[in-house]
Amino acid sequence: MSRACVIGAGPAGLTCAYELARRGWRVEVCEAEGAVGGLSRSIDLWGQRVDLGPHRFFSRDARVNGFWLEHAGEERVVVDRLTRILYSRKFFHYPIRPFEVLGKLGPFEAARCGVSYLAAQCRPRGAEATFEQWVANRFGHRLYSIFFKTYSERLWGLPCTELDADFAAQRIKGLNLGEVLASALVKARRGRHKTLADRFWYPKAGCGQVYEALARGVEAAGGAVRVGSPVRRILTRDGAAAGVELADGTALAADAVVSTAPFTDMVCGIGELAAVHDEARQLRYRNTTLVYLLVDRREIFRDNWIYVHERGLQTGRISNFRNWSELQTGGRGEAILALEYWSYDTDALWRMGDAELVALARRELAATGLVREGEVRDGRVVRLHRSYPVYACGYRQRLAVLQRAVGALRNVAFIGRNGAFKYNNQDHSILMGLLAAENLADGARHDLWQVNTDYDYQEGAQAAPAP
Repeated sequence: MSRACVIGAGPAGLTCAYELARRGWRVEVCEAEGAVGGLSRSIDLWGQRVDLGPHRFFSRDARVNGFWLEHAGEERVVVDRLTRILYSRKFFHYPIRPFEVLGKLGPFEAARCGVSYLAAQCRPRGAEATFEQWVANRFGHRLYSIFFKTYSERLWGLPCTELDADFAAQRIKGLNLGEVLASALVKARRGRHKTLADRFWYPKAGCGQVYEALARGVEAAGGAVRVGSPVRRILTRDGAAAGVELADGTALAADAVVSTAPFTDMVCGIGELAAVHDEARQLRYRNTTLVYLLVDRREIFRDNWIYVHERGLQTGRISNFRNWSELQTGGRGEAILALEYWSYDTDALWRMGDAELVALARRELAATGLVREGEVRDGRVVRLHRSYPVYACGYRQRLAVLQRAVGALRNVAFIGRNGAFKYNNQDHSILMGLLAAENLADGARHDLWQVNTDYDYQEGAQAAPAP
């Protein structure tokens, strides 16, 4: 084999393409959007540089760390991380700090939380098949309702009783109120939960800087990166990769195909997998709508981003790009905030016009008390179709059927968040790209489906030696 077509120029696709190209393969990357980076790309707005929502990089894998640092180069800064929950117009650190909860919720509410926690320890809920059961068993139902339920249901568009416990297991494994209490009492740094990384490296020109460098590396090694080239389907012949068909009908021949496009679409486009098309159609993705607001104020809040748990609002997260890298601001005095909204294709929010979305975001930002509506000078909307694979109860069984079916295809790999239907971070997707390249070029036998299934969230280590 010497020719490969990689669908998608995000972290997973570009990593795989780069590794294959430097091994002498003829690689062609087909990206539907007009720029590289996928969900991790950066864009220019109002003379500043912003990401598609907040992105940080962490990994415990030395290869992944080395790969990221190589392509980030020396143009990076150390960022002090601060992320909090906004609830009832008060900020709460996450993980929860018991004395802060006592002071801000008041002794009566704190007592209710304590009783609820003790009840959960005495009589845990069910077999922890759902997100609600998993979290309530570790925090009690009252704290779960205040600090977990609202955000999670906004994100997924499902009751937490219909959300698989995998989401909790991947994102907050090991965290429980007992650990938090012990940490607060002994004031031991090591007692903090592993998702609390105090500082992290960040590319000066935004997250997309890494993937722009990777794309240049692919081309320097003889590969090609086509932007604005959506792929309609993967072509197979006798159970093996034959190439891809672009949306305009152009066919590109290839000995191997690596896809980071939405898994369900690609499976349903392969005629040889017709027997599992119905299973694929049962899996769903959640969309993200980002509303960027230009605020005529330099200092707004100190956080990189905040989780919004205010009742009556639709936004779930607000990022402040002034708190990432000064180079991104272009020397401007204004701040750019990004409000995130999540929806399905059939939701009215997804079909809302840009002007209506900007007006909604302005009202909701003012309702948080963070900014007065008159301070917002302008707004822009970016829509990200199928940005989150939905872990609805039962998804694992359907996904297993599809994994067995695509596993029978030769020289076809599905990687990345969308491509593998896994809630990946950048590090998971980079690792998938590295391993997929080793499978194709070196004859390795890595099980790509096992990446990001150990439920050990990767925020416990620095992305490089401690800053």
